[in-house]
Amino acid sequence: MSPGTGAALRLLAAAADAKAVAEIGTGTGVSGIYLLEGMRADGVLTTVDPEPERQQFARQAFRAAGFAGNRARFIPGRALDVLPRLADGGYDLVFCDGDRTESLDYLAESLRLLRPGGLVCFEGVFADGRTVDSAAQPAEVLRLRELLRAVRESRELLPALLPVGDGLLCAVRRGS
Repeated sequence: MSPGTGAALRLLAAAADAKAVAEIGTGTGVSGIYLLEGMRADGVLTTVDPEPERQQFARQAFRAAGFAGNRARFIPGRALDVLPRLADGGYDLVFCDGDRTESLDYLAESLRLLRPGGLVCFEGVFADGRTVDSAAQPAEVLRLRELLRAVRESRELLPALLPVGDGLLCAVRRGS
């Protein structure tokens, strides 16, 4: 994750006054640290990743960054298996940095998880420029194009594509 993308996430979490954030793709914890920095002091980050080793590394990174252990909840597993168990309307922000071929499924789950006025963000939507390249593209890029179209055409979302890092697609869930 680029510092610009991290700064944007931190700003968005702060602007949303986020207390509950769901993260798809823990990775090494870099994005989680940015999110935690922007969240309320009593906020909890719920982070999902299929690799428990990555989550252990992220747990250490959060601790080294000064965050108490109760600020993050680590759930190992495939996002599409875990997300249905999370509370409807219980999240202020959902950050998606998982398997890009599952992006549309993440969007559907995010809409269920988000409170009205909550934010959903997808990292890496430029796919190193491949989402706008007319050459034949792999399934991952085709799915990102479908995601961009779905978010743009949704009446439930107010989107913006931020040109930071490899592209940060953000959208606010409109009130009911």
